[in-house]
Amino acid sequence: MVSFLIALGTTLLVLGIMIVVHELGHHLVAKSFGVRVESFSVGFGRRLFGFQYGGTDYRLSLLPFGGYVKMAGENPLESRSGDAGEFMSHPRWQRILIALAGPSMNILLAVALLTGVYMVNYEHEAYLDKPAVVGYVENDTAGAKAGIEVGDRIIRFEGLENPVWEDVFLKAMLNARTPISVGIRRGDQILTKQITPEPRGQQEIGYLGLVPEQPLLVTAIEDTMPAYKAGLRVGDEIVAVNGESIRSMPAMQNYLKKNGDKEIAVRLLRDGKIDEFRVKPVQSDMGNGEKAFRIGFRSEPMHVDRLSFSQALKRSVEQNKKFSFLIMELLQKMVQRKVSIKQMEGPIGIGREAGRAIQQPGWTPLLLLMAAISLNLGVFNLLPIPILDGGLILLTLIESALRRDINQRLKERIYQTAFVFLVIFAVMVVYNDFSKLSFFSNYLP
Repeated sequence: MVSFLIALGTTLLVLGIMIVVHELGHHLVAKSFGVRVESFSVGFGRRLFGFQYGGTDYRLSLLPFGGYVKMAGENPLESRSGDAGEFMSHPRWQRILIALAGPSMNILLAVALLTGVYMVNYEHEAYLDKPAVVGYVENDTAGAKAGIEVGDRIIRFEGLENPVWEDVFLKAMLNARTPISVGIRRGDQILTKQITPEPRGQQEIGYLGLVPEQPLLVTAIEDTMPAYKAGLRVGDEIVAVNGESIRSMPAMQNYLKKNGDKEIAVRLLRDGKIDEFRVKPVQSDMGNGEKAFRIGFRSEPMHVDRLSFSQALKRSVEQNKKFSFLIMELLQKMVQRKVSIKQMEGPIGIGREAGRAIQQPGWTPLLLLMAAISLNLGVFNLLPIPILDGGLILLTLIESALRRDINQRLKERIYQTAFVFLVIFAVMVVYNDFSKLSFFSNYLP
C-alpha cells in the first residue's frame, strides 16, 4: 500500500509539472501578444486560493492533475465578439506561435533535464555507445536464425550506418515481426543478413537475441563462492576460460552450463598483468528458483558521464532529437499496424515507472523519466489532430492558405470527430495498461 501511494504521488507530481510547464508556454506567448488570459490554474476544479495580476487569475485548484490556461475567445467554435484581446481576433501567425509554445516548452524541458543529468552524474551500461560488435548469440533467437555469429560487427541496421548498440536495440524494439536488412563485417568479409526481431514481453518489443561484446570485468563478487576463494577480486578482467576467449557474461554462463562441475582454468588481467587460477563451479540458486553452475561473480560494467555544459547540451539535443524521431516512427508503425499498441504506456504504466524511479537511489532515474515524459508530451501535442496543438496549427495553416476561415459547421464536425477519436484512443491505452497487470491479465481477452 505504501509503495502504491508513493507511486501515485510521484506520478501526480511528474505529470503535474509537465502539464503546468506546457500551459506556461501558451500563457507566456499569449500574454506577449496581448491576448487576454483570464486564468492560469495549477490543478483543476474548484479554486482554492490565488491572486489577480495583469488581468489574470493565478489560482491553485482542488484537483492536482496538471493545470490549464483560459484565454479569452480561444474556443474556435464560439462566436467572436470582436474584442482585440480575444485569441481568435489575433493574426493567424500569432495563434500558431501560441499553439507551438506549449509543446516547445515540454521539449525544452526535456533538453534541460538531460543536460543537467549529463553534467552531474549519468550512469548507463558501458556497451550502449560502443560499436555494435556481437559478444554472444542466444540459441533459437532472431540473431541465431539470421546466421549472425560472435565477433560480427553490425555496420548497417535498417539504414543506419555504423550504429552503436543503443541505435540497434532501439530500432529493433520498434520492428517486431518486421524483416530488417543488416550489414555485418566478419573478418575481411562484408555480409548482408536479414533479421526479424521477435516480440517479447507484455509490450511485444522487438528482441534480437544478440549480446554486446564487452570486457568481462568483475563488478561484484560473492565471498562465499569458489571464485572469491580462488583469488578473483572486483576489478579483475576475465579474458579466457580454458584457453577460450569469453566476450560477454551470457557467454560465460553458457560455458559453465556446458562444463558442469568440472574444474576450469580462468585467465585474467589484473593491474596490467596476466594471471591465472583454477576454480571448480558449483550448482547455485540463480535467485529465481532455478539452479545453474556458477563461480560467484557479476559483470555489469557501467559508464559514467560528467560533461561540461556545452558537451552536455549537445548530447542532450542529440538524444532528444533521436527519441523524437523514434516516437514519430512508433506512431507511424502503429497506424500501419506494424507494431502493437502494447508498446504504448498510459497513466498506469507511467505510474509503475515513476514508482520504480523514485525508489532508486539518487535523483537521476526520476529526472530521466521526467525528461522522457516531457518529450513524449511535447511531440504528441504536435500531432495534426484537432483539439491538440498540432491540429490547431494545421487548421490555421489551411485557413491561411485559403485566406478565409473554415466553415463553422465543418469545423464543428472536425472537432467532434477528433474528440471521439481521442476518447477511443485514450480508452485503448488505459485498457492496454490494465491488460499488462498480472491481476487483470487472466480476465481480459
